[in-house]
Amino acid sequence: MIKIGMIGMSLGNAHPYSWSAIINGIYDAGEILKAGYPGVVQYLNEHINSLGVSGASVTHVWAQDKSMAESIACSSGIEMVVPHLEDMLGQVDAVILARDDPDYHKEMARPFIESNIPIFIDKPLAANRSDLSYFQKSVLEGKFIFSSSSMRYAREVDLLKNSLQKLGAIELVTAVGKKDWIKYGVHMLEAVFSLLDDPVPRSVWSVGQKDREVVHVTFSTGVVATFHLFQHISSTFQLHVFGSENYEHCYIEDSYSMFRRNIQVFLQGVREGNPRLSFEKTYNIIHTLIGALESQQSGEKVWL
Repeated sequence: MIKIGMIGMSLGNAHPYSWSAIINGIYDAGEILKAGYPGVVQYLNEHINSLGVSGASVTHVWAQDKSMAESIACSSGIEMVVPHLEDMLGQVDAVILARDDPDYHKEMARPFIESNIPIFIDKPLAANRSDLSYFQKSVLEGKFIFSSSSMRYAREVDLLKNSLQKLGAIELVTAVGKKDWIKYGVHMLEAVFSLLDDPVPRSVWSVGQKDREVVHVTFSTGVVATFHLFQHISSTFQLHVFGSENYEHCYIEDSYSMFRRNIQVFLQGVREGNPRLSFEKTYNIIHTLIGALESQQSGEKVWL
């Protein structure tokens, strides 16, 4: 049995609740509703018969507020609420850092990385080059670091990918979503990179404005991708692909299946002793994410 430590929470991110429930196979709907996440209850209810990950259990939880940690524990049958992050050392086999505020990732992940405990760091891994370099150096030293937006494992992206051969030579991909570039732009980057078999990014250019982000990315393959993240639009995440012979699109809406697959990929890597996702792929996505921030500041195209 893989014993997992769960680290939470960041504002508006329900992953500590939903991912613990997906892994442990039980949930208290009332507790999750009280925490303010009716959407989580809805998709857990819809998939109640597939909850639970064989051979793994979230056994420990920490959050910056004890009552919050106790709520997460209550919601999914977690046995131990620890007062300090480091109290998990020696008690768990793997850790999920289920916070999407990247400014805290390095600080919170460091004790587990240095103790050679496999860690899944929620997206985005980092939001500045110093932190990204730290994680890259740690991986080169043999540390187990896994980080990915769950959109890499969205079934809708898989279906779209299977249809690409009918489109001819791919020229353009557009990705549309809502909210901010840091926490949600990374979702769209992950989906597009995965869709295109993780091509090497060559340049990124942010040509929008705050809360109305428009980001232009070119790849070594010649494909151009544009990303549109508008804070206040009514939209689901969607991808549009244009080839020389045809075009196709998809709407990404099945959160549960992508979360479950992401967790399973991480745990399979823990069992095998190596992450199932190459860190180079994660690096290129975060490299592009940060490049867009730099482009926002300079107003210029950034070469990657």
